Order: sequence, then structure tokens, then C-alpha cells
Amino acid sequence: MSVNNSASLRSIRQQAVRVAATLFLLPALFFLVVFIAYPILDSFITSTVQWNGMSRERVFVGLSNWVQLVKDSTFWAAFRNNLIIVFLSLLFQVPFALALATFLDVTEKKGMIFKVIWFLPYLISSVAIGVLFKFALDANYGLIASISKLFGGGGVDLLGNPKAALFTVIGVVCWQYIPFYMVYYLAAYGNIPIELYEAASIDGATRNQYFWQISLPMLRPTIISGATISIIGALKYFDLVFVMTGGGPGVSTELMATLMYKTSFVKFNMGYGATVACGMFLLITMVALLTIATLNKKRDF
Repeated sequence: MSVNNSASLRSIRQQAVRVAATLFLLPALFFLVVFIAYPILDSFITSTVQWNGMSRERVFVGLSNWVQLVKDSTFWAAFRNNLIIVFLSLLFQVPFALALATFLDVTEKKGMIFKVIWFLPYLISSVAIGVLFKFALDANYGLIASISKLFGGGGVDLLGNPKAALFTVIGVVCWQYIPFYMVYYLAAYGNIPIELYEAASIDGATRNQYFWQISLPMLRPTIISGATISIIGALKYFDLVFVMTGGGPGVSTELMATLMYKTSFVKFNMGYGATVACGMFLLITMVALLTIATLNKKRDF
């Protein structure tokens, strides 16, 4: 009899847990459906029509927008620019952020002032940074142009030069986001038990040996997740680039997000703009999944 009562109580508790979990999850599921699932589905539906975004008339065109997207050299140039940002962001953001985090971890409270100063760029909005650097890099009156003229040179047009514009923008992007990854890795340093450093010191390990043999392997999961965040962010980047260059000159700094915006809200071709957005969604998802699979392939944690 007691066994049956125990089983009955266990069943009641499990049911209560399921009911409570459902009640707590319903609001989150509602917002996920309304703000993520539905817009994605609606974008795919809109990609099959020709629509200016304002009129009631929507002309069904089937897959013609998708055929146009596959043949659109501007879209693939934008995707290539996104990939360049991905590669250079990983090349500079991760190592520099890790170096700064390591410095702050070593200096501890002595480096507090550096932590505050280095984190300031991330506190400024991307639009404000874009406006700031757009004026600072002006070909005639910008900071670099003024220094060049001071030494007898001419104007320096970094944002107007198709060969230099994208790399200039990437430099600004890295300047803004390195502090984020610095704090991200510094938090990971805080999860490494101090006993490991004390044991390594007793065994005669130097700071370099401790970093390469202990810290770095333990930071690997955080580095991988940070790299994944960097890749996804670089593939959907928009605001700073749009403010600084608008995607120009030509298509030298055009990104998938800026192309989507201009197609939808400047040319009022909402159907093809939705197609660009869907293509962007599929490419970002594919690259993110490949990146996660590649980075996690040899993980042995």
C-alpha cells in the first residue's frame, strides 16, 4: 500500500513540475513565436511576391526573386565582404581581446584603470562611432588628412578609396568590439581555480608556461564561443557600416544587411528585399553551423 502511495505522490509531483514548467515557458514561447518564428516565416512568404511594402496589391511571382538572387552579383559581392569581415575580425578581435584580458588578469586591481579605459569604446553606440569616424576620416578635414597636410602631404581619403574602405571599416569595428571580448575572456579567467596557479608556481612554472599549458586549454571553450559570436555578428553587421559608407564607394563595403535595407526601404522593392533577408538568414545559419561543427570537432572536454 505504501508503495502505491509513494508512486502516486511521485506522479503528482511530476505532473505539478510539468504544469509549472509549461506555465513559465509559455510567455517565452509566445515571444519566440511572435518575434522570431513568425517574421522568418513571413519573410519567406514575402520573398515569393512583388510588393512595394505599402500598397495592398501583392503580385505572386513564385521563385523568380530567388532566381534573381542567385544571379545577383551585388549580393554575392556583399556576402564576400561579410566573409572578409568575419576572417579579419577573428584574426584581430580574438587575439587582441585575449591579450588584454590576460594583462588585466595578471595586473588584477592595478590594471583597473585600463579596464575602464579599454571598455569605453563598447559603451558608445555604433551610430555615434560611425558618425565620429566618418568625420575623423574625412578626406579634406579629417584627423589623418590634417596630419598629412601638416607634413606637406595631400588629403587622405580612406573611406572614398574602394581598395581601403572595407579595411578601414573593419578597423573601426574591431576597435569597438575588442572590449566586449576582452571582458568575455576576463570573466572566463575568473572561473579558473586559483589553486591551479598556486600549484603551478610551486612546481616552478613560469607565467608563460602557466598561460600556454593551463590557462589557454581551460579558456578554449570560451574562445570557441567568442569566435562563434564574432562570426555571427560579422555576418549580420549593419549600423556602423551604413553610417560610415552606406555600402560605398560602389559595392566595396556593401554588406548583405545594407543591401537588404536599401532594396527594401530605399528602392521599395519589399519582395526582393525579403528574398535578400532570407538568403542572408540561410547563409548565416549555414556558416554558423559549419563553424560550430568545425570548432567542436576535436573538443575533448
